[in-house]
Amino acid sequence: MKEDVSLWLKQSEADLDSAESLLEIKKYYASAFFSQQSTEKILKAACIKKFNELIKIHDLVFLARKLNAPEDIVNNCRYLNNVYIESRYPREIYAPAEIFSDEDAKKAIKLAKEVIKWAKKNL
Repeated sequence: MKEDVSLWLKQSEADLDSAESLLEIKKYYASAFFSQQSTEKILKAACIKKFNELIKIHDLVFLARKLNAPEDIVNNCRYLNNVYIESRYPREIYAPAEIFSDEDAKKAIKLAKEVIKWAKKNL
């Protein structure tokens, strides 16, 4: 069964909307996580469109490179890859909810929007 690019695009947009809503209520770690998720889904949509297959991986850098993204987009993806881990899992000395700031969430949203803008050109 062929994946539907439009469904991945819709979910990417919904995740970005969630990121922005979570920023407003100061759930910064969750906002950053949903920024990463929106980016992952738009890149997967672009891969489905280009390669006619869903690539089941969470590595945004891998997906961006597969799509021949420019280096600034790859760098955004590298940052958002770290967000994926840091926003989800407690470390020995902190929980994600304790360390993410307004600035962190805003940066994740900004970088996600840049990747999304680039990826939409490939849809």
